[in-house]
Amino acid sequence: MTAFLISLFPGVTSDGILVLLVATFLGGLVRGFTGFGFAMVFMPLASVVLGPVAALGLIWVIDMPFALPLGFRAAKRAEWGEVIPLLIAATLTLPIGIALLTWLDRETMRWILALLVLAAVGLMGSGWRYHGKPGLPLSLGVGAASGLCNGLASIGGMPLAVFWLSAQRNDRHKTRANLQAYIGLSTVISGTILALKGIITLASALMALPLFAVYGVGLWLGTHAFVLASEQTFRRIAYLTIFLSALVSLPLWDGLIGR
Repeated sequence: MTAFLISLFPGVTSDGILVLLVATFLGGLVRGFTGFGFAMVFMPLASVVLGPVAALGLIWVIDMPFALPLGFRAAKRAEWGEVIPLLIAATLTLPIGIALLTWLDRETMRWILALLVLAAVGLMGSGWRYHGKPGLPLSLGVGAASGLCNGLASIGGMPLAVFWLSAQRNDRHKTRANLQAYIGLSTVISGTILALKGIITLASALMALPLFAVYGVGLWLGTHAFVLASEQTFRRIAYLTIFLSALVSLPLWDGLIGR
């Protein structure tokens, strides 16, 4: 590993940089394949290396150049009657999530993050479905949860994934378009708030430089694999990758592997 690469990650070991590279690639693969899930893969692993606050700033910088054009292209296929109420509620609760992130200690945040992701994957993979068109109260509630999770760990797509992937009437194409359109808009809103809070920094931008290409490759591969996958395969791969990422990041294993 070159000295230049190491200089972009002050205080991070070579093993830690490798973890960030792998997490970025896997997160990009899932994001391109499903339309969501980068943060659900990246954040549990990156928080082990950098801590939740620094990882939150880094993930925004990595994803932003990709989220905006993907969201723009998905806009014409998205169902905006569902997306807008979610976005409004999420914007209101985002600052609460950020406040909790900066208040809670690092290990507590790692437990919360990993357990939230594991619970979401368990619910999505359980086969539970709801029928019919979601009403406004449900949409606002899911949006509020999304904003809270976005502020805590940039995993605002997680409640939305449960919301849309669990909808019996939704197919993978609509789910993917809704998620990409939502994430594109929420990226602009969350970036403004995170910058004002001092969470997005020059250090975040420098660390992101070598990760852009890795993320782009994963995103490209995932996008092309989406065309080839069946509905069942689509769900299974997304759930498994997210589950393993959260499982590996649990503080439970720190003593066993010397982390």
